[in-house]
Amino acid sequence: MVGGVKVGGGAPISVQSMTNTKTSNIPDTVAQINRLAELGCEIVRVAVQDMACADAIGEIKKQISIPLVADIHFNHILAIRAAEAGADKIRINPGNIGGEGKVREVAEVCARKGIPIRIGVNGGSIGKELLAKHGGLTPEAMVESACENIRLLDSNDFYDICVSVKASSVPLTIAAYKLLHAKVDYPLHLGITEAGTENMGLIKSAVGIGSLLAEGIGDTLRVSLTAPPECEVEAALMIMRALGLRKEYELISCPTCGRCEVDLIPIAREVEQRLAAHNLNISVAVMGCPVNGPGEAARADYGIACNEGAGVIFQKGKVFKKVDMSSIIDELFIAIESGEKIIERA
Repeated sequence: MVGGVKVGGGAPISVQSMTNTKTSNIPDTVAQINRLAELGCEIVRVAVQDMACADAIGEIKKQISIPLVADIHFNHILAIRAAEAGADKIRINPGNIGGEGKVREVAEVCARKGIPIRIGVNGGSIGKELLAKHGGLTPEAMVESACENIRLLDSNDFYDICVSVKASSVPLTIAAYKLLHAKVDYPLHLGITEAGTENMGLIKSAVGIGSLLAEGIGDTLRVSLTAPPECEVEAALMIMRALGLRKEYELISCPTCGRCEVDLIPIAREVEQRLAAHNLNISVAVMGCPVNGPGEAARADYGIACNEGAGVIFQKGKVFKKVDMSSIIDELFIAIESGEKIIERA
C-alpha cells in the first residue's frame, strides 16, 4: 500500500509522475501535485535533496489528495527524516545510499511506520564489481544489483518492497525487467529512465513500458520525459488506453491520404480535446473518407466521416445522419450526449 493506493497483487496498474519544483517550495509543489492529480496521476514523487525538502513533506501531505513518495539519493538521513515527516513511500538507490548499514537504518524506520520502500536500480548506479563481473552494463548486472538489495532488506525482515531496473536503453530495460520478473514476486515499477524529450521520450516509453505491460509485467509506472510532468501523466494514460488497461475514451482517426478532401488534422485534435474534457468512456472515429470511413472504423461507438462541404455521423459503422462540415463536431457531440443511436451498442 502506497498511502491508499494498492500496488501489485492484481491491483490496477497505477500511474506515477514526479514534480520538478523545489520540494521546499511548498505552494509551488502543492499546486503542481494537484494539477497532476486532476490529470489522473495516482502517486507522486518529490525530490528530497536537503533537510528543508524532507521537512516540507508533512505540510505538503496536508494539501494534496494522492500518496507522496520521497526520492532519496546519497543521504540515508534524508530518507529517515522523510519517513518520519509522513512520506507514503521511500525510494532509495541502494547503490549510492552509503552501504548496507545505512540501508538497514532506513528499513528499520520504514518498518516501524509501515512505509514501503522502492529499490530503484538505474543503469548508472551499478557497482563497479558487478559491471566487471558481467562485462559492462547488462540486464544480468542490473538484476543482480536489484536482487542483492532485495536480499539485504529480506534479511532484515523487511518485505514491503517495490523494485525497478530502469535504463535509458529500451532493449536493455525490457530484458532486465523480464529477467527480474522471472526471479522475484515483488511488485515492479516500470520506466525508461532519461527517455528524452516529449516526442522521443514518449516513443521510447511506449515501446519499452508498453511491451512489458502487454506481457503482464509491471504494477506501476512512470513515463520519464524532458517535459512538464503533466505530459508524463498524459503519456502514461495514452499507453494504458492503447493496451486496454484504462477504460477511458479512445480516438480512432485515419492517417489521411489523397482521397481526403478536408484538413482532417485539426478536426481530429478538436474531437480528442473535447472527448478528454467530457470524460466519456467511448470510442470515437474521425475519418477522412465518407465512402470507406464508416466501414474502416466499424467498431467505433460513434464517428464522423468528412467530405468537402458535408460529412456523415455514424455509429458502429452505420451512417445515420448527414451534416454540414461547419457543424460536424458539434453535431457529433450532440448525438453522443443525447445517446442518439440507430442500433443497440454491444
